[in-house]
Amino acid sequence: MKDEQDLREHAGFWIRLGAVLLDGLIIHIPILIMIYMITGDLNTNWMDTWIYTLLNEAYLTILPVIWGGYVVGKRICGIRIRRVDGEKLTLFTMILREVIGLYLLAIITFGISTIVSAIMVGAGKQKRGLHDLIAGTYVARNNY
Repeated sequence: MKDEQDLREHAGFWIRLGAVLLDGLIIHIPILIMIYMITGDLNTNWMDTWIYTLLNEAYLTILPVIWGGYVVGKRICGIRIRRVDGEKLTLFTMILREVIGLYLLAIITFGISTIVSAIMVGAGKQKRGLHDLIAGTYVARNNY
């Protein structure tokens, strides 16, 4: 990380959690409404399918590359994903971060990596989780 980078710009645990929760509401509630309109059932088994997992991972991986580090929840919360070296996000960077660093690592460690990352973001000086370290990213506040 660059020495001159101001660590105050790193977004902490609560704002990042808020962004994730907003994404969940904004994405899942409309899908649930559409499923109800089509089937007449409020069954949420669709969230356990590989198609849902693939679409969700594509959203989290591709949209930040296209949209300058944002997904919908992060945009609303005024935070975005950035590379430590200051370069533009790439698809490879986001695959490392989301698919390898979050999804696969959580499966391999039975979720322990998610807990460790939450602690690192909440208590660490740089506010970076394991997925950020793997990909060379951090989540920045827009006001810095």
